[in-house]
Amino acid sequence: MADTNFDVIIIGGGPGGYVSAIRAAQLGMKTCVVEKQQLGGICLNWGCIPTKALLRTAEIYDFMNHAEDYGLSVQGASFDLAKVVARSRGVSKQLNAGVGHLLKKNKVTVVDGLGKLNGPGKVDVTDKDGKALPSLSAKHVIVATGARPRALPGLEPDGKLVWTYFEALVPDTMPKKLLVVGSGAIGIEFASFFNSLGAAVTVVEVMDQVMPVEDTEIAKIAQKQFEKHGMTIMTSAKVTKLDKAANSVTATIEDAKGKTQQMTVDRVISAVGVIGNIEDIGLETTKVKTDRGCIVIDDFGRTDEPGVYAIGDVAGPPMLAHKAEHEGVICIEKIAGLDAHPMKKEHIPGCTYCHPQVASVGLTEAKAKAAGYEVKVGKFPFIGNGKAIALGEPDGMVKTVFDKKTGELLGAHMVGAEVTELIQGYVVAMGLETTEEDLMHTVFPHPTLSEMMHESVLDAYDRVIHM
Repeated sequence: MADTNFDVIIIGGGPGGYVSAIRAAQLGMKTCVVEKQQLGGICLNWGCIPTKALLRTAEIYDFMNHAEDYGLSVQGASFDLAKVVARSRGVSKQLNAGVGHLLKKNKVTVVDGLGKLNGPGKVDVTDKDGKALPSLSAKHVIVATGARPRALPGLEPDGKLVWTYFEALVPDTMPKKLLVVGSGAIGIEFASFFNSLGAAVTVVEVMDQVMPVEDTEIAKIAQKQFEKHGMTIMTSAKVTKLDKAANSVTATIEDAKGKTQQMTVDRVISAVGVIGNIEDIGLETTKVKTDRGCIVIDDFGRTDEPGVYAIGDVAGPPMLAHKAEHEGVICIEKIAGLDAHPMKKEHIPGCTYCHPQVASVGLTEAKAKAAGYEVKVGKFPFIGNGKAIALGEPDGMVKTVFDKKTGELLGAHMVGAEVTELIQGYVVAMGLETTEEDLMHTVFPHPTLSEMMHESVLDAYDRVIHM
């Protein structure tokens, strides 16, 4: 490299890293991204994007197996697992190349290697063979190193019989029986995929409800649909032991009362969360503090070391790609001296692309009440919506939670077809501090699923029409 001095160096080229780099370049900063593996990070290469490609295949296959419901006839529907995986990898490859093009277009320098802080303002880099590359320097260094799967003692993934999401994305075999440990977004999405392709799937969740971060009522509807589609859901339970054979695993599962049972499956997916990549990046050469596996930051991504910042998964929950991107933009704009607004984490939507889909933003009903709010709650079922019935998707619900005193929208929660696309309407409403009156006066197009968003608001104020 001819030039090793920059205005901003970003360690990590995932969603947070590459978006930060582009925004920095737009603001006239000389910018460098150091990435040790693939541009786009886990999200693009091993997470958000390839899983959606797999789930799209599963959705179509599921439709084919229920073609008669739509007056169609499909004979002998089957799938080729290798081709299913190849399509998913192809989607990731295409987008990976797109990120590279965007960085090049914005004149961002990309260095292939492992970046490591060597005190504030300096980043040492080694290539994939461990060879030292020229050191880089910058007034501002952003750590965007992401996260990796968490491993529980005794349940460590081995890449063959016990999978993380890495192996689950590129399965070499289609398990007949599958155990998924954890029912967060990662676990339930893979459970949904393999279930749709015919595996007998059991999901074990240590908390007392499936998808623990979601509104309890929404989670119960989702669980009912999962079970209707053939999944076995075990809540208030934990896997205490895994005994491996040549090509199977026997799991010991303990319920809340201490009663145990054993289950033999072909494969296990460990989906018990992720942990920030804070090791071997030189944090010890700075004043940066960490807490529970993540870097401690303020509302603008600043750490305790002036000139060192952190964004995305490595900076703590919620560990979502869109949070990382927005956090990165906020950080860069603050560095540039713009009037940056701090992130409002309560306005970050969460989406799970299982069948049925689940999406939410803001406070659940229980959390709103626990926070001291007197609430008004509205609900509207999919069965009351013409578009949902026409789609053959009558199962689901839209739920809204309002502050009774002010009319402020505190939270919105959905389960059903395409709710991951609908939720943004409520996110915008919350960002604009929209009241129930504004939402009730909004005209929603007909026939659409979005009409349920309107009806849910009306229901909260005893004005619902179609129920």
